[in-house]
Amino acid sequence: MASTRSAASTPRATAVGAVAILLWACLALMATGTGSIPPFEIVTIAFALAFVLSLGKWLLFRESISGHLRQPAAVWLIGVGGLFGYHFLYFMALKTAPAVEANLINYLWPLLIVLFSALLPGERLRWWHIAGVVLGLCGSLLLVTGGGRVAFRAEYTVGYASAVGCAVTWAAYSVLSRRFGSVPTDTVGGFCGVTAVLAALCHLAFEPTVWPSPLEWGVLLLMGLGPMGLAFFVWDVGMKRGNIKALGGLSYSTPLLSTLLLVLAGRARPSVELALACLFIVGGAVLASRDLWARKALSPS
Repeated sequence: MASTRSAASTPRATAVGAVAILLWACLALMATGTGSIPPFEIVTIAFALAFVLSLGKWLLFRESISGHLRQPAAVWLIGVGGLFGYHFLYFMALKTAPAVEANLINYLWPLLIVLFSALLPGERLRWWHIAGVVLGLCGSLLLVTGGGRVAFRAEYTVGYASAVGCAVTWAAYSVLSRRFGSVPTDTVGGFCGVTAVLAALCHLAFEPTVWPSPLEWGVLLLMGLGPMGLAFFVWDVGMKRGNIKALGGLSYSTPLLSTLLLVLAGRARPSVELALACLFIVGGAVLASRDLWARKALSPS
């Protein structure tokens, strides 16, 4: 039976969900170590590794595999639709529209998570939630465009539509996870397995196969362990039992932290735009998560 678990929202679950944001911030840097491996091949290998690791955990601790995987069709549709649908539409957007515009539209998903959360029972949308994610969106705009102009052109309509679909898909998957609070987080391992199979079919249909080098295998293993593995499990915990609106605001830290890691690794340069984006995103995250810190400040010592 579906459960919203609104009353069970806890700071600890929010902190667990925030781990996903830290892991996703590492993805861009890791991707620089995958060489010429095509996108769907990367998704296939990383998600297959995530599934194998989940299966190993179930066997090691003698957990009920059928108990984790025997879920209603709606759960599988939302789970696989979220993981595979997001990646499929994202790659489609990058292929059919300029990367700057596609990424900018894609980063609407934290804002959409906050807006969609208002449809959940027991959730209220306040002005600081909206203001926080809008500040975060402005910071992402600076990061993605580098302070330059964005020119949307009609010939890239398919790409823009794919990017919108991408943002809506991930936001819907995230918020709908709350509606199925009784579904164990381990079920995400099954979603990863099906996503790997679907990505493999797309790879065989659209891409050449590139055999990874030993170093690239290591990077892919890290991806399957972290940003394309564990991240989806902790995100599930955060969405089901954490503060959704706070996590939506904090999610704009992903492009910021990702850029900072690239700067530290010498793959990008610091700039005034980066500093301003930092102010916008950090300020927006603090504002969007006001429910957490304001409640703590007002609680009796």
